[in-house]
Amino acid sequence: MAAMRAAHISSRAGSAWKPVASKSYGTRRFRSTAAEAPATASLSPRWLSDVKERIGKCLTFGADEEQTQKAGLVLSEIARDWRELVAGSEGFLTDAKRRGIYRQEVVWGEMDAMGAYAESGRVQWTQKLGMHIDPVNRDAWRTVMSPSEAGLILKSITTHFKFPMTWPDHISIYHKLRSEPTSGTSSFVLDVLIMSELHQRPAARLVEDIVVYDYKKGKKIYLPPFMLNVFGDTWKLQEEAKTRNSERVSRLLEDVRKLEHSTWDRSDAVEHMGNAGS
Repeated sequence: MAAMRAAHISSRAGSAWKPVASKSYGTRRFRSTAAEAPATASLSPRWLSDVKERIGKCLTFGADEEQTQKAGLVLSEIARDWRELVAGSEGFLTDAKRRGIYRQEVVWGEMDAMGAYAESGRVQWTQKLGMHIDPVNRDAWRTVMSPSEAGLILKSITTHFKFPMTWPDHISIYHKLRSEPTSGTSSFVLDVLIMSELHQRPAARLVEDIVVYDYKKGKKIYLPPFMLNVFGDTWKLQEEAKTRNSERVSRLLEDVRKLEHSTWDRSDAVEHMGNAGS
């Protein structure tokens, strides 16, 4: 299916822009990092659903009161914090002040409009940085997506569809910095996660290549100090979120495995078939 192939989509904004050759800005600069992979990196995209099924198998087989209580705690945590467990474990910031779009209804006929969704999410993401994180420079953040002064131009966007989303559904959209920008950064990459609220897993992943551009000078520039400061703090929070939520995922998986060992997967396990007189 064509919609399921990885697609490269040229930016409308970028199509009108011709980069100015400049030796000074020939190479983007990122701080070298040795970040560990998230706990979910080796898991199936359906790992959250798999956990629910595994717990269901334990309860169906037969669990005592203590085991049932432990299963309930795991299910409650998943139901409450599944976005943090799925997206947060990868470093995406899911709180209201930093996420792009939250539970937007999917309109019929636009189930695969991932590029447009991502661009809308990026606009909301930058505006929230100005509103909530850096209100002193709110006006400057408001103009970064418009052709005025220092702005962020979408050079290219690559979309990887994960499964065909259907209607009805809702989506949440998250952006994160792929690397930590430095004072010599004139372009950077954003990873985008479009989450299906119905299926509780990624419907698409996108990669956005962003260029910092001065419309008045007509050329690429380095990240302005106000952006660099906010992005630096954002990077640190991303790494903290990845570590914290990866540990939570590992603990939950360990709890589920212990539950299995104490129910159907023990050597003397006998399935509870109910009372004979019932």
